[in-house]
Amino acid sequence: MDIKQIAKDTAKTLQSYLTYQALRTVLAQISETNPPLALWLQRFCADKIQDGEAYIEQLFQEKAELALRIMTVREHIAEQVTEYLPEMVRTGIQQANMEHRRQHLERITQIDTSTPSPEPETQATSDPNNEQ
Repeated sequence: MDIKQIAKDTAKTLQSYLTYQALRTVLAQISETNPPLALWLQRFCADKIQDGEAYIEQLFQEKAELALRIMTVREHIAEQVTEYLPEMVRTGIQQANMEHRRQHLERITQIDTSTPSPEPETQATSDPNNEQ
C-alpha cells in the first residue's frame, strides 16, 4: 500500500470536487446577473469537469475571466473546508463502518422463519414479581 500515492490521488479528487463546487457557485451567481453567460458556461462544462485542472485549463482558452473567478471561489471554499475535513472524514468512515458491520451482523444472524421447526417452541414468560 503506497500511502503517499493514495494521498496524492485523494488530493487530486478533492481538488476536482472543489472545482465542481466552485463552478456550481459561480453558475448560480451569474444565472442571476448574466443568464446568457450562465447558459454558455453550463454548455461548456458538460462532461468536462472530471479533472478539475484540465477543466480550468480549457476554460482559460475560452473565457479567462470565468476561469479566474472559478479558481478564486475554489480557493475560498478550500480554505473553509480543509479546516474541518480530516476529522469529518475519520468520523464519517468510522460511523459508516460501524453501520455496515451492524447491518451485516443482523443479516447473518437472522433466523429463517419460512420453515417451521419440528418441535413447537414454548415461549418463556417473565414475571417481574417472580425474581429467581
